[in-house]
Amino acid sequence: MMKKCRLLVLSLIAAVALMGFATIASAGPIVIKFSHVVAENTPKGQMANKFKELIEKRLPGKVVVEVFPNSQLFGDNKVLEAMLLGDVQLAAPSLSKFKKYTKSLQLYDLPFLFKDMAAVSTFQNGPFGQKMLMSLKSKGLIGLGYLHNGLKQLSSSSPLRVPADASKKKFRIMSSDVLAAQFEAVDAMPLKKPFSEVFTLLQTKAIDGQENTWSNIYSKKFFEVQPYITESNHGLLDYMIVTSAEFWMGLSDELRAGIKTSLDEAIVFGNTVAAQKSVDDRQKIIDSKRSEIIQLTDAQRLQWIEKMKPVWKQFEGQIGKDYIAAAIAANK
Repeated sequence: MMKKCRLLVLSLIAAVALMGFATIASAGPIVIKFSHVVAENTPKGQMANKFKELIEKRLPGKVVVEVFPNSQLFGDNKVLEAMLLGDVQLAAPSLSKFKKYTKSLQLYDLPFLFKDMAAVSTFQNGPFGQKMLMSLKSKGLIGLGYLHNGLKQLSSSSPLRVPADASKKKFRIMSSDVLAAQFEAVDAMPLKKPFSEVFTLLQTKAIDGQENTWSNIYSKKFFEVQPYITESNHGLLDYMIVTSAEFWMGLSDELRAGIKTSLDEAIVFGNTVAAQKSVDDRQKIIDSKRSEIIQLTDAQRLQWIEKMKPVWKQFEGQIGKDYIAAAIAANK
């Protein structure tokens, strides 16, 4: 009887081992679901598709990328929660969406911090910018890189040349305390509204203006319902490519290296597309003659800076003085 029981136990162990081997042997490629909220022809959409192309060439049969544009899976407000649950592996939300996970990324919303996109890249590729990518790890997320959209401009139903012109006007903003403080600094009224509602709000004159990049102003047709655009270059709209720490650390060294290399190459491609699109879309707005572009004089620009710069001090405790100092140094 004892012998029979022993044989039965050994048979069960062998069966379990064989089942385990069969599972490993039949395991398919790693599937990466990349969720984003914009169209495939945008810089972000083109970057995601380029990543899929590169990784499937570099690691054929080992990694499959499924790209879900236009919020087909999740919007930016839900995607990070979904990522922590393992329902999606890559996303690229705007930097302001990470406030609940880390305060340091509020740096990118500070007005007039970066003089141009070259300064942005210098900071992001430097030690402080790279450190920020890991600032989410304690919350289960890891940043893998930055994707540019561009510098923001101010559009309005009336000309904005000096800060006093913005007084008492309503401006739509993303959900950001820094951006709210920025407009309050010029006595304007910031309203946190979804991006999808901006055109209608402008068209119906429920708001007076908004801030955005040239590509967003053009692609969403804001210029058709805003007679004036002030070329202020006052702020930044960028995205972070992010994944879950659990997924990332669970990969083999080979897969992790291959994915990261492909992603880095795709980001360079996407940022090149974004830079050219910013130039092209600005010119399309000029050619349309639907909106007048106001170029600030040095004296006018200085007035905006002096009014908005106190916002840096207001948030330096949350962001960190060393981060702000490093960003300022990147302008040199």
